[in-house]
Amino acid sequence: MDLQNQVREDLQKMIKEWQDSGFLHEGDLFVLGCSTSEVAGKHIGTSGSEEIAAEIFKGMKDLKEHTGIRLAFQCCEHLNRALVIERETMQTERYDEVSAIPVPTAGGSMAAYAYKNMKDPVVVEHIQAVAGMDIGETMIGMQLKHVAVPLRFGQKSIGEAHVSGARTRPKLIGGKRANYGNTRLNNRCT
Repeated sequence: MDLQNQVREDLQKMIKEWQDSGFLHEGDLFVLGCSTSEVAGKHIGTSGSEEIAAEIFKGMKDLKEHTGIRLAFQCCEHLNRALVIERETMQTERYDEVSAIPVPTAGGSMAAYAYKNMKDPVVVEHIQAVAGMDIGETMIGMQLKHVAVPLRFGQKSIGEAHVSGARTRPKLIGGKRANYGNTRLNNRCT
C-alpha cells in the first residue's frame, strides 16, 4: 500500500476511536501536533510533505464535522510551537494573535497547510486545549489544560509516525473529604 493510502487508512481508524471515545464534545478545543516527516518515516523536520498534510487536514476536518470540536494546529519549534486556529476561536477564547505565517521550513508542513486551508486562520502563541493528538512526537503537552490524561487507543501509528492522544480532566481538589459526585466531568476521569 502506498504511503498516502496508508495515512488515510490509519487516520480513519484513529478518528473513529476518537469519535467512539466520548471524550470530545461540541466546542472543545482540540490540538494536533504533526510531523509529516515522521509520518513518511524520516527524521522530524527533514522531509515535510504537503501531500501528507493534506490527508491529515482532511481527516481532522472530518473529526471536526462529526464532533463539533474546534481545531488548533501546532507549529514546529521554529515558531515556538505557536498554533494556527480560526479567528473566531481566537476571539471566543480571547487569545492574542501573533505576527507569523507558518511555512514548511518555519512552522512545519502541517501548520502551513492548515493556515492556507482554514476559513479565517490566525496564529496565536499558546492555547489550553481539552484534548489533542500528537503524530510524530511533536510535544503537544504545553497546549493542554491541566490535568492531562494519556489515552490508550488501538491505532498506534499514522504512516510511520507514532501517534498518541490525551484528554484533560478538571483538577480534583479538596482531598479525601471532598465529594466529587457523579458528574459528567467526573465520569470522564480515569
